Amino acid sequence: MSIDWRPSAEIATLRERARLIAEVRAFFAERDVLEVETPVLGHGGSTEVHLASLSAEATTPAGRERLWLQTSPEFAMKRLLAAGSGPIFQLARSFRDGEVGRRHNLEFTMLEWYRPGLGLEALIEETAALVTRVLGRGAGDKPGPLRRRRYRELFREALGIDPFTASLATLRRLAGERGGLSMDDSDRDGCLDLLMSFVIEPELGRDGLDAVVDYPASQAALARHHRDPEDGASVASRFELYLDGLELANGYDELTDAAEQRARFTEDNAARRALGLAEVAVDERLLAALESGLPAGSGVALGLDRLIQLALGKASVAEVMAFATPRC
Repeated sequence: MSIDWRPSAEIATLRERARLIAEVRAFFAERDVLEVETPVLGHGGSTEVHLASLSAEATTPAGRERLWLQTSPEFAMKRLLAAGSGPIFQLARSFRDGEVGRRHNLEFTMLEWYRPGLGLEALIEETAALVTRVLGRGAGDKPGPLRRRRYRELFREALGIDPFTASLATLRRLAGERGGLSMDDSDRDGCLDLLMSFVIEPELGRDGLDAVVDYPASQAALARHHRDPEDGASVASRFELYLDGLELANGYDELTDAAEQRARFTEDNAARRALGLAEVAVDERLLAALESGLPAGSGVALGLDRLIQLALGKASVAEVMAFATPRC
């Protein structure tokens, strides 16, 4: 049997990847942001319903334990913040089960950084500056102007509905019509995610960078809430950054309330049970760090392979990885 052992990326591309990663490190060094390394394995994983965590059985001093491959380095990095690290960044190997395709890989590199004392607006600007630097050096082009786009307005423009007030029946019907999938058993966020992915995202980031803000409060994950100035509805204090129809980054005004975070983890696992999904162990060390005091600030996770893919004009993330799934 012939085995395909060769890299999925050309060696010349890997040299360009290394150069762009050096640019990323230089960007943070100029801003006095400390590079850190945290474990790939943890005692807790991501409870988010739409993320599939991987786990492994391992022998530890406590005996045989189930450990979770991290979907991002967020939990451990927040423990460093609570310990007084100050601003930090990491280029972390991350894992998400089932995510293999032109824009996804089961194992990938997440660029994540945290800025104590920095507001979300300033973090949006910094994220755009990093993307502009990497793309400007890699492709010879700047990505264009940075625009803020409100989640509700995007749905109104593209679908003629207010995603906060439309009935679940309406969302299921539209999701089925526009996504080509039966959504009869889906909840509000499942329908909204599908409509965002199939209808709205492909048009974002054309001739510029689009920062989508004011997501539904139910999609806050580890972000704070604030009030929508339009009608006082609770919305998530987070953003996602898009270029050429591709989501590059996801940033939060970070939640620092341990009790609220525990409640969200509990709600996530209840939703997982309702959908027939396995529960994910809650990271008790993260919650203990929040209880000890996490400094107010913001943080962002950026898919580095996607950014390099755009910078080098490649058709898929596999073309900028040494050994993408299934060649690993």
